[in-house]
Amino acid sequence: MASLLSRVSCAAEKLALRSPLKVVSAVSPACVSVNQKRGLAVHEHVSMSLLKDAGVPVPKFGVANNAAEAKQIALDIDSNDLVVKAQVLAGGRGKGHFAGGAKGGVRLVYSPEEVEEASAGMIGDFLITKQTGAEGRICNTVMVTERKYTRKEFYIAFMNERSFNGPVCIASSEGGVNIEEVAEKNPDAIVKFPIDVVKGLDMAGAKEIATAIGINAKKVDEVAQILLNLYDLFLTKDASMVEINPFAEDSNGNFVCLDAKLKFDDNAEFRQKAVFDQRDWSQEDQREVEAANFNLNYIALDGDIGCMVNGAGLAMATMDIINLHGGSPANFLDVGGGATADQVKEAFKIITSDPKVNALLVNIFGGIMRCDVIAEGIIAAARELNLMTPIVVRLQGTNVDEAKVMIGSSGLKILPVDNLDEAARLSCKLSKIVAVARDAHLDVKFEMPI
Repeated sequence: MASLLSRVSCAAEKLALRSPLKVVSAVSPACVSVNQKRGLAVHEHVSMSLLKDAGVPVPKFGVANNAAEAKQIALDIDSNDLVVKAQVLAGGRGKGHFAGGAKGGVRLVYSPEEVEEASAGMIGDFLITKQTGAEGRICNTVMVTERKYTRKEFYIAFMNERSFNGPVCIASSEGGVNIEEVAEKNPDAIVKFPIDVVKGLDMAGAKEIATAIGINAKKVDEVAQILLNLYDLFLTKDASMVEINPFAEDSNGNFVCLDAKLKFDDNAEFRQKAVFDQRDWSQEDQREVEAANFNLNYIALDGDIGCMVNGAGLAMATMDIINLHGGSPANFLDVGGGATADQVKEAFKIITSDPKVNALLVNIFGGIMRCDVIAEGIIAAARELNLMTPIVVRLQGTNVDEAKVMIGSSGLKILPVDNLDEAARLSCKLSKIVAVARDAHLDVKFEMPI
C-alpha cells in the first residue's frame, strides 16, 4: 500500500491530469501541481533484500522464476506455514485474479507441493487487480516466504514531504490495513515526526516514535534501533519512500517487517546503480518506457486528443482548455526545454501509437526550446510516419517565424494557429469529425497539402 501522503499527492495529481477544470474549481491554484519526475518502484523481494542488508528483521524468503524453484525455496525455509506472493507492481494483489483463472496474487499454503501448484498458476500469467486495468500485469516471478503469526501490527514510513520541508516519519498503531482508512476512521492513530535533515534521526527521536505508537516499554530500545536502520536505508539509498506495512510483533515477541514498499527518485540513478539495475521494465507502460529512453515525459490519459507540450504548467493549461471546448486529452508528452528534432520525432511516434488519438495538438512556448526545432521534428515525423491524423500546431517564442515558414513550405496538412483558444477549439472539432467517421467506418485522411 502506498503511504498516506504520497497516495493523497498521487490522487490529486491524477485528478488534476484527468479533470483539470474540476480541480481548479475545487482548490486554489497553489494546491495543484504536476511533478515532472519518474520514480523507481521495485518489487517486494527487492525491498525485502534491501531491508535485510540494512539490518532490519524480515521473514525468511526467496524469489523464484518457475514452480520448481519455488518448491525448492519452500523446502529450504523448512516450514509448513508459507505464503506465495506474485511479484507484480500493483496494489490489491490478494484480491486480484489471474487471466488464466487462478485466484489471488497472495496465497497461504501449507506444503512445498502447494507452493509449487500456486506458483505454477501465477508465473507467466497476467494478474488483474483494481489498479492494473482489465488487461492485467505480467507476473514473471513469485516470492515465497514463511508465514508469521502476529500479536500486533503497526505502520511505519519514511519519506520526503514538502509540508515538513524535509524528511518525516509517519507511524501508526494500526498497521496491516489500508492507511487511508485509518486516516478516515481514526486520524488520531497516525502520528507524524518531522526529521531535521542535517541532524538526522537520533536514538532519542527513534524512542519517541516507538513510544508514541504503543511499543511495549521493554521493547522500545529494540524498535528504536530498527527505526534508525530504516532511516539510514532511506538516506543511503536515496529513497523517496520507505514504507513498512505491517511492521509486526510476532507470537514470540519479536518484531519483523512483513511487507515493504520502497521507491527511489530517478535523479539518484547515477549513484544507485545496483538498485536501478533491478528495475522491472515489464511492469511499466511501454510508451512511458520508450519516452524515458529519449528523456521525455509521457503520461497516458483516457481521451482522444494527443498533446505535445513543453513544461508541466503548459500541459495543465492545454488540457484545461481542451476540456473547456468539450474535448478530452488522450495523453500528454512533455519534450522539456532541450529536445532535439529527433526527440520531437520520437515523441510523435509515441503519441500516435495510441489508437484512441483522433487529433494532435502541439502547444509549445519557445524559451529554451526553439520553435524551429519543434517544427523540424514535426515535419520529419509527419513524413516518416505518413500521418493521416490532423495536426494543430500552436507555437510562440524563440524562432517562431522560422518555424512558421518551415511548416508553411512543408506541403503537409499541418494547421498552424497562433491563438491557444482557437487551437484547442479546432483540435476538439477535428477530433469529433474523425471519431464520427471512424464510428461510420469511413476512412478520413488529412493528407492533402494546404
